Amino acid sequence: MRQDRTATGAEHTARHTQGVVGRARTRDGRTLYYQRRTARPPGAAATVVFEGGLAASRSYWALVQEELADDADTVVYDRSGLGRSPRGRAPRTLERLARDLGDLLDHLGPGPFVLAGHSWGGPVVRVAAAAAPGRIAGVVLVDATDEACEPLFDPASRALERAAQRKSAELARTGQLGPAFRPLTDALPPDAGTDMRREGFTPRAMRTRGAELAAVTDGLRSLLERPPQLGDVPVTVVSAALETPGMAPELRAALDAAHAHRAAESRRGRHVYALRSGHMVPVGEPRIIAEEIRRLLG
Repeated sequence: MRQDRTATGAEHTARHTQGVVGRARTRDGRTLYYQRRTARPPGAAATVVFEGGLAASRSYWALVQEELADDADTVVYDRSGLGRSPRGRAPRTLERLARDLGDLLDHLGPGPFVLAGHSWGGPVVRVAAAAAPGRIAGVVLVDATDEACEPLFDPASRALERAAQRKSAELARTGQLGPAFRPLTDALPPDAGTDMRREGFTPRAMRTRGAELAAVTDGLRSLLERPPQLGDVPVTVVSAALETPGMAPELRAALDAAHAHRAAESRRGRHVYALRSGHMVPVGEPRIIAEEIRRLLG
């Protein structure tokens, strides 16, 4: 993979919470926009790379990066079609998303890396880690989508998600989606919050979300057919403990059971709860994610 590093300079690090800008090129020629925040002091054993859920750009992880400021270099990025990364034409399958993450890791260097994935980002980091487990120091799955959660395959559940997607797309088109998420963006550092308000609730972002949502069921089936093999890579699963609007209690219970199963299948697995957060754990309780990452950093 050709190295294609770009940065705005040291003054950008001081100016932006999430660090210095870079751009990585994928194997098919697309560009991924990322930011890297260097630890104080430098020299951590591993670099932490974050993967967001459906439609979640790099900005969503800003509070977790701040929590880890003294512990490790952290990298956040925008998947194609989100934030400042151009959209590609290929279908947004789980395999493609994981391949893009792998290309980013190739660009960043030999590792080791700790990968953290929230929601749909959980399957993405599992597949990417299984492709090259030797460079992965650990995986943290944050209230992740999981194929062991049977209700996720229910046609009625998928229909509700498609209806919510259509509503979100309409709100984005009329400029009302961003204000609905104002409590979330206001909780972020000001610069990251501004970025998310500008980039995270646009019709373009919702088109990308819709394309990813359409591939979720096939992606989950692919995980059942070809389970990612992580070997000795330690896996920590963080489950949300508080009620999440739109998530039925039955689904919540099934997802928690799937999380417990995912942790138990790892030789060094760990299952913990974010006691003060619903599904949006990176904003609702960033400290617990940072604490679990520190365990893996040693």
